[in-house]
Amino acid sequence: MLTKLHLKNFKAWKDTGPIRLAPLTVIFGANSAGKSSLGHLLLALKQTAQSTDRKRALHLGDASTLIDLGTFGDCMHGHDLANSLEFSLGWTLPKQLEVRDPSQPSLRYLGDRLALDVSLVAGKSGQPEVRSLRYDLSNGENVVLDVGFSRGENRKLSLESEHYKFVMADGRKWPLEEPEKFYRVSDVSMARFKNAGFLTDFALATETMLGKLSYLGPLRKHPQRTYQWSGDTPEGVGQMGESTIAAILAAQNAGRKLNRGPRMPRQAFAEFVANWLMDLGVIHSFVVKVVAEGRKEYEVLVKTHAEAPEVKITDVGFGVSQVLPVLVQAFYCPPNSTVWMEQPEIHLHPQVQAELADVFISAIRSREDGNPRGVQLIIESHSEHFLNRLQRRIAEGELAPEDVAIYFCKRAGAATEIEPLDVNLYGDIENWPPNFFGDEMADLTARTLAAMRLKQQERDK
Repeated sequence: MLTKLHLKNFKAWKDTGPIRLAPLTVIFGANSAGKSSLGHLLLALKQTAQSTDRKRALHLGDASTLIDLGTFGDCMHGHDLANSLEFSLGWTLPKQLEVRDPSQPSLRYLGDRLALDVSLVAGKSGQPEVRSLRYDLSNGENVVLDVGFSRGENRKLSLESEHYKFVMADGRKWPLEEPEKFYRVSDVSMARFKNAGFLTDFALATETMLGKLSYLGPLRKHPQRTYQWSGDTPEGVGQMGESTIAAILAAQNAGRKLNRGPRMPRQAFAEFVANWLMDLGVIHSFVVKVVAEGRKEYEVLVKTHAEAPEVKITDVGFGVSQVLPVLVQAFYCPPNSTVWMEQPEIHLHPQVQAELADVFISAIRSREDGNPRGVQLIIESHSEHFLNRLQRRIAEGELAPEDVAIYFCKRAGAATEIEPLDVNLYGDIENWPPNFFGDEMADLTARTLAAMRLKQQERDK
């Protein structure tokens, strides 16, 4: 699970400051306030890790990637290539990572958290290159092992640590190579030392974390009358929910069973999703059926209420097809995943928007095969109803304040600021931002004055 994020000089963000990321993190703010940019950087990091080009420090994207950020200059705050793009990530590890020093076998470094700090600058061609990268392995809050790989004077690269003594290999002291991507010390550079092999574990941990990052955008694909599935297992529902039905069928075929939390009954995946749709009140029943035996075409049939006929998903309200990818992605993703969603409430009735908060609380608590799934959700939203339900659940003790982080993004001149909202045990936001959801009091006052003028005109007739 991601625990912290810090950006400098990325798009609208001059400096976000350290952002605490909780199991359920919710980001509000006006349009064009920079909310989406936070997720855009994470997607760029993911596609860089997945790229076959090890020499590219940051894969900014093209037509076939998760996201296309344009040029490095387009990504820089104020388009100023004289500055460095800096970011910090911190995350918990699925299990403790152990590092041993071959030159001193008695030394062991154990940690359950990893942090990565990177600084990128524009090279001679204007493309990003790594100026420095640093890893911190921590046990709780205490750093037990640090590694810094940086470029000094005359572009000379060095590998240093305050907690670990790197021992040069015998023979000629060859210079170190450029790092691979933004996070990996090359095999050749590691071979310059007798005891630097553990850096591969740090790189693998970074790739694992980014590999379990998924994204669902605000524009979901329209429903179809039939869907094709030939037995594949998609990574997720896709950025527009295009693989939602394939994900349901793959999970069902794999025999996956989930429950909403401790001591809750287990259900087959399709049944689990169907029950959530019913609890949200958008349908009465939901089923995915093969069109004919031996075929790979499937149809989604729903009932809007008990007495209604069973119809295809294309023949009911648009909201069903829009909320379905949200539900499936929240519970389909692998354990210890991070899911970034933009406006999951779009096209939904206010009551359903509120109920989504309960879905997400359940998702971070859900269990599979008796084990906690450890899923993290980062939600961009404009829904006051969604926030109200979160506040209610905190007041009721259903959601601990430490399990949720709520932020408000706002423009401040040419830059953007992010403000953490302080939610107390009663569910109250103690630092409610001005015009959070618009100027409601101004609307009420204007309506009252208009009504008074109208009544006065009626009396004067």
